Amino acid sequence: MKLQQLRYIVEVVNHNLNVSSTAEGLYTSQPGISKQVRMLEDELGIQIFARSGKHLTQVTPAGQEIIRIAREVLSKVDAIKSVAGEHTWPDKGSLYVATTHTQARYALPGVIKGFIERYPRVSLHMHQGSPTQIAEAVSKGNADFAIATEALHLYDDLVMLPCYHWNRSIVVTPEHPLAAKGSVSIEELAQYPLVTYT
Repeated sequence: MKLQQLRYIVEVVNHNLNVSSTAEGLYTSQPGISKQVRMLEDELGIQIFARSGKHLTQVTPAGQEIIRIAREVLSKVDAIKSVAGEHTWPDKGSLYVATTHTQARYALPGVIKGFIERYPRVSLHMHQGSPTQIAEAVSKGNADFAIATEALHLYDDLVMLPCYHWNRSIVVTPEHPLAAKGSVSIEELAQYPLVTYT
């Protein structure tokens, strides 16, 4: 059994069982297609197509099932070629990135712009969610990687790599008691009401 034979039987169905039209569409000969279809039928021991003389009249019940599976096989073959193409040409393909709203809004716009300029043939897809949601997206294979600051440690199947440092600062008025300190401990900070992002 050859992929070419599967492609031929699918294309014959796509061309309404007209082998001549199929041959034209595939830039090959009508006898060549007929021969390959017969060889496949002989190998399988069943008829894929019913015939009247030299003409194909309909797809047999077994043939319908074979055609369905052949379409799936050819689709998988195309998917394999696509994966190979992305690895052969790393500057072309799709990239799925999961991140939080904060990262997407404040940390990544410049990075995204630079990436698009450098890799114009890569289709970049950004997905936003909570830290837990984006970690889960990577864990389930729905994203290639995530950019986050928390929750990734909850997933044993993920590898965490540092990519940049995020400085957290305390903002107070010049008159505030903490303004005169060079550094502030968590215990000292906890004595005052706080406003922070969530």
